[in-house]
Amino acid sequence: MTPDELRTYCLGLNGASEDFPFNPEVSVFKVGGKLFALSALDGHPLEVSVKCEPELAVQLRTAHEAIRPGYHLNKRHWNTLTLDGTLPDDMVREMIEDSWDLVVAGLPRRERLLLDRP
Repeated sequence: MTPDELRTYCLGLNGASEDFPFNPEVSVFKVGGKLFALSALDGHPLEVSVKCEPELAVQLRTAHEAIRPGYHLNKRHWNTLTLDGTLPDDMVREMIEDSWDLVVAGLPRRERLLLDRP
């Protein structure tokens, strides 16, 4: 997955936006004002941090060298993925979507309903 593909996928999720609250090099992808993915798109290797169910997060870290606890994030709930080609793009997209789902599930009901509309 390339940086452009990562950005396009994240922004293609319903209600997603990109922000730069930390510095211009770090893209923060949000839904409902809440972070669901974080990446320095110019980084080498390319990495993205995503939210994850705690038990699954540990399982994924054990199964894949390219997945580690979230860098500068709550390590119980966040994983950082190294996009060096060892993780299939479909798996990366699924983990980004799962992160989006987890964040949306935590939004107030009214905001969730707005995101469900086409």
